[in-house]
Amino acid sequence: MTTSTEDLVDAPAGLRNVVVTTTQIGDVRGDEGFYHYRQHSAIDLATTATFEEVWFLFVEGRLPSEPELAAFTEVIAARRELPEELVELLPAIALGGDRFDPLAGLRTALSLLGATRGLAKLWDADPRTAKDDALTVCAVTPTILAALYRHRAGKEPLAPCPDLSTAANLLYLITGDTPDPAMARAVERYLIATIDHGFNASTFTARVVASAGADVVAAVAAAIGTFSGPLHGGAPDRALDALDAIGTPDRIDDWVRAQVLAGDRIMGFGHAVYRVEDPRARMLREIAQHIGGDLVDFAVQVEQRVTTILAELKPGRELPVNVEFYAGVVMQLCGIPREMFTPTFTVSRVIGWCANILEQSETGKIIRPAARYVGPALSFGPVSRSRS
Repeated sequence: MTTSTEDLVDAPAGLRNVVVTTTQIGDVRGDEGFYHYRQHSAIDLATTATFEEVWFLFVEGRLPSEPELAAFTEVIAARRELPEELVELLPAIALGGDRFDPLAGLRTALSLLGATRGLAKLWDADPRTAKDDALTVCAVTPTILAALYRHRAGKEPLAPCPDLSTAANLLYLITGDTPDPAMARAVERYLIATIDHGFNASTFTARVVASAGADVVAAVAAAIGTFSGPLHGGAPDRALDALDAIGTPDRIDDWVRAQVLAGDRIMGFGHAVYRVEDPRARMLREIAQHIGGDLVDFAVQVEQRVTTILAELKPGRELPVNVEFYAGVVMQLCGIPREMFTPTFTVSRVIGWCANILEQSETGKIIRPAARYVGPALSFGPVSRSRS
């Protein structure tokens, strides 16, 4: 069936507020400063549940019973180990360039994992096989990221500890030390709060690839590529870089004004959906203040002044603090190196991607939008070539 230009529907830039499908996974209510996973408030889950319980919720659509959680935890622990053929190639991935890019390394490693396992295409796979592949991808992601970091740092990668939770295991695999329970819980709450967040760019990317019937790894790798951009997942370290650039409280106002007047973005402020305070930022601020310290006090001062100055210089625009600002603060307080901030974000978001990938694969329909041509006018007849 041919589509005429009269049938085309012009969408706003960035597809803003365009509904492209339905989902049972969750939703973001930007005007209310609220988001949820299934029927549960995401922030409530981050306050009262474990990461593994919420992971189960994304896989099965409900919170687990105690026996189900115990069995699920065992399954996850068993899948954290990397196959030997991938272990042997990780040093080359980690040390192959002058600049360490953990997300690029993760894309490569997952692609190798997919190739060695021979993952089934979603178009051909039964739901159980697809879910099994998704669980494996999610379970190995923190192991791969930590191993790449340690190779790059000249340290021997560690084997996952089956007795530790996902959050505690991540800290252990990165630092080599058994984490303080309070720090592990702070990271766990962050991970829970960032599993999913509506139809953001990386989630939409994952669903586009899944709609073509490709395998789980192909969809996740594409999502990681989108997520690596500084306008998406790549912002927590940049927000902390801003604190370093400011340095002291007496320099806050001058630095902020200079950034705004130069037309530069201040990372950690403003959001594509929220018009009020990002609930994740509020939770992370509370976590940071509970831990305490000079960095936290300085971050709170900077947030207050940035918010005030942005309201003055950009009247009518809502630019409250977002998740990235305090995410960097909390991760640094918990001992996560700055280059691992966005990779840590990825550890949680991969679960949301996989839930969306599996949901999309059930539709059996490819996502295929149109573009309106606005290039040079058509010219028919012999091709004219300039001769010089």
